[in-house]
Amino acid sequence: MFDGMKDFLVHWATLTGALWLAAHLFSNVRFDSRGALIAAALLLGLANTFVRPLVILLTLPFTLITFGLFLLVINGLMVLLVARLVRGFQITGLWTAILVSIFISLFSFAVNWFLTSQGATFPFSIGPMGPLDTTDPSGFGTWI
Repeated sequence: MFDGMKDFLVHWATLTGALWLAAHLFSNVRFDSRGALIAAALLLGLANTFVRPLVILLTLPFTLITFGLFLLVINGLMVLLVARLVRGFQITGLWTAILVSIFISLFSFAVNWFLTSQGATFPFSIGPMGPLDTTDPSGFGTWI
């Protein structure tokens, strides 16, 4: 019952850590309080879950023409959207937002790799093709 909640909390903590570190690495990113940081992480997770797929679908021609590079712009726009909605989260410029979104992706990848290499299991990870079977002995998983 709480496996899904544990997964959610791990992803939220990872996103919060990535945003906190991004605020220290990029001079154009600032949080006024811890509450703004936590709210931004939660809202960015929700925006990536619900809004981003719709935006990707609506901008599919641009994405195809640019061979997927427009997805970087979409990710940056999601960060800018959250910055507009969360009081206390400031980010200046689309380029900074794009760099922050790339940093968040790399940070999340590294944390996920570290946790799985330390024996943490996420029994029901959703990937782009559906559920991922993490019981695959090769360690890579298979899409089912």
